[in-house]
Amino acid sequence: MSALTIRLADSLHRHLKQAAESDGVSVNQFISLAVAEKISALQTYDLIARRAECGSKTRFLEALAAVPDVAPDPGDELPPGYKSKSGS
Repeated sequence: MSALTIRLADSLHRHLKQAAESDGVSVNQFISLAVAEKISALQTYDLIARRAECGSKTRFLEALAAVPDVAPDPGDELPPGYKSKSGS
């Protein structure tokens, strides 16, 4: 395991200690978890971006056209008054 010294603004350090205490963990554990979460988010974004590069709008539209136009199963209906973001 590596040791790391960082400089934090006093207010950030105060909030960090409060957050760690609230979660019932040490400051070191809180920081380790926060760094792990951030790295995971960045890696996930990179993975999705790489997969998106392989996508094809034409193939997507072809697949969408193959989906039957049927009523939704019971319980899968949109709520009354629902409006999509596209306005349709």
